[in-house]
Amino acid sequence: MTDPRPVLVVTNLDDPTTDLVIEELHGRGVPVVRFDSGDFPATLSFAASITSQGIQGTLCTPSRTVDLSRVRSLYYRRPSGFAFPHLDEQAARFAVTQARYGLGGVLAALPGCRYVNHPHRIGDAEFKPSGLAAAAKVGFRIPPTLLSSEPDAARAFIKRHGPVIYKPLFAPLYRIDGVSCTVKVAEVATDEIDQDVAGTAHLFQRRVEKVADIRVTVIGERVFCVRIDSGLLDWRMDYAQLTYTVAQPPEAITEALFAYLAHFRLVFGAFDFAVDRQGRWWFLECNPSGQWAWLEPETGLPMVAAMADLLERK
Repeated sequence: MTDPRPVLVVTNLDDPTTDLVIEELHGRGVPVVRFDSGDFPATLSFAASITSQGIQGTLCTPSRTVDLSRVRSLYYRRPSGFAFPHLDEQAARFAVTQARYGLGGVLAALPGCRYVNHPHRIGDAEFKPSGLAAAAKVGFRIPPTLLSSEPDAARAFIKRHGPVIYKPLFAPLYRIDGVSCTVKVAEVATDEIDQDVAGTAHLFQRRVEKVADIRVTVIGERVFCVRIDSGLLDWRMDYAQLTYTVAQPPEAITEALFAYLAHFRLVFGAFDFAVDRQGRWWFLECNPSGQWAWLEPETGLPMVAAMADLLERK
């Protein structure tokens, strides 16, 4: 018997990864309802009650009405933020918080729903200090790292551990001449550290003398491991230079992957490692909302099908 419960996909309008997953689910006859929570309240509405059986009620898009008590799974993929441009600043600030804790709270409490990933767990795991601390706890090797707003501490760290790179702690929307840009991971020297460092928090980390990068994507119980060769400090800067090879992670790494995800109660994670000349794997980060679909045509790994399996709840 066909399961009529829908998969909810919460994402922004331009998300090619989600497009592929939805196409796969449609091919399997799985009902899908896609929306951007940022469309609330213009084209999205909801009415929910709290009962002893959990959330009861409906969510309405321009084309679908969803029974909130019968959602099979929810795929949460970087939806746009709430916005109320027609309101003055103070009223808009109030409306945004009500939307976040109202609609956001309902979507985070659906009974019997599988979350990929739960939005609250994503929020927890996106803090780099928390991720690095969890990585060390589960047994990953991490480079010496400093988190600081003190210029003297940064200079002392660079002198002790150089070469050192600077990383943003989070990647907000950053535009130069109207073009969206990625803040580069770059090597930093002591003479580049000035009093501007005191203006906010920074992450400094000893540079790993790597021979390759590894992207490990965990989807449910499946592990997809790809070696990326580029010669670049940050391989995201030029995808045209990348070559891909399917790899097999060491057993200890695999065990630590699942221990890390369990720590944050995640079922999906995109892990980045650097491999040095001695073959040691250095944990760099795990993105709980990371990109992954571009690797499938490069490697033949069945990642879209694996994500559809997870959401379908096979």
